[in-house]
Amino acid sequence: MNRKTSLYLVALLAVMTLLVLPPASATEHDVEDTNAAIIEAAKETSRGYMAIGAGLAIGLAGIGTGVAQSHTGAAAVGAVAEDRGNFANSLIFIAIPETVVILGFVIANQILG
Repeated sequence: MNRKTSLYLVALLAVMTLLVLPPASATEHDVEDTNAAIIEAAKETSRGYMAIGAGLAIGLAGIGTGVAQSHTGAAAVGAVAEDRGNFANSLIFIAIPETVVILGFVIANQILG
C-alpha cells in the first residue's frame, strides 16, 4: 500500500470510531439526566443505522437487478429477434429479476417499520 491509501484508511477508521462511540454530555451534572441524554442519543443513532440499512437494502437490490436485467434483456432481445414466439417467455424472464427490488423494498419497510 502506498502512503496515500494508508492515510485514507486511517482517516476512515477514525471516522468510524467517532460514529461508534456514544456521545457524552459534559454539561450535565445529574446522573439521571446524563443517562437520559445518552439513551436519547443512542435512540437517534439507532434510527440513523436503520436508515442506512434500509438504503443499502434498496440500493444493493437495485444494483443486482440492473446487472441481472442487462444480461437477461440482451438474451431476450436476441431470442425474440430469431423467433417472435419467444416473446412471452422473454417477458417473463425479464420480469423475474424485478422481484429482487420488490424484496429489497419489503425488507427496507420491515427495517424502518
